[in-house]
Amino acid sequence: MTQPLIYGPTLQASGAFDGGKITEQKPIGFPGEGSVIKRVGPLFYWAWAQSKEEGYLPLHPHQAFEIMTYVVQGKAQHGDTLGTKSTIGAGGAQVMQTGSGVSHEERFIGPDMEGFQIWFEPSMKEALKRQPTYSQFEHEQFPSEQGDGYVSKTVLGAGSPVELVAEAQMWDVIIEPGKAFRRSIAEGNTLTALAIRGSGTIGYASGDRAAARFNHKDFIVQQADAELEVILTAGGEETLRIILIEVPSSVSYPLLRKR
Repeated sequence: MTQPLIYGPTLQASGAFDGGKITEQKPIGFPGEGSVIKRVGPLFYWAWAQSKEEGYLPLHPHQAFEIMTYVVQGKAQHGDTLGTKSTIGAGGAQVMQTGSGVSHEERFIGPDMEGFQIWFEPSMKEALKRQPTYSQFEHEQFPSEQGDGYVSKTVLGAGSPVELVAEAQMWDVIIEPGKAFRRSIAEGNTLTALAIRGSGTIGYASGDRAAARFNHKDFIVQQADAELEVILTAGGEETLRIILIEVPSSVSYPLLRKR
């Protein structure tokens, strides 16, 4: 069984926009930004953005990638050359399938705005043939499961209104102190996780080895060579909120080379 890899903030990339009004911790950064993990299968880029008051990114172009902005708190505004003008709040998602090309602008509005921008890579050759699209989804549109001491919201995957071409699943999970959440990883897939609140451990239903501890802001990468059930347990003093993304470890189409 492959051991989990755990990367603290110093092993992730960082960035800033609009004169530092937007700051980012990047579990997976752009080439040259310094993140130890360069990509995981079709998961190309993952930034955790924060803005105390308000930050703005002017119009800029994209092609082929499927780009999702997911808001934790505050608001995100989006405008693009398709004619879109939209705003979403906490728990909402904005999704661009950039296809043959589109430009967009972004504004993050606080106080204490927090959210993610995540890029997934479909087959670039095929994606460039498609017309670009934009969709947005409110928090209430996503399904949630409540269990013993946890709530798991499906952002990507079964029951989610978001439909991507790239294969990916994503959950926003809140676990009460001392409680646990179980997740099965399919053979040949990799589970990535970012602890945005609290700390805890990642253990295994098989019980064949000790759980590994992770801290607030740590990035976890767990590859499954065979089907694997992991157990995420919150520390005993504070609630754990952790974002999980599962993708194939490899895909059948060429991926961009990323250094």
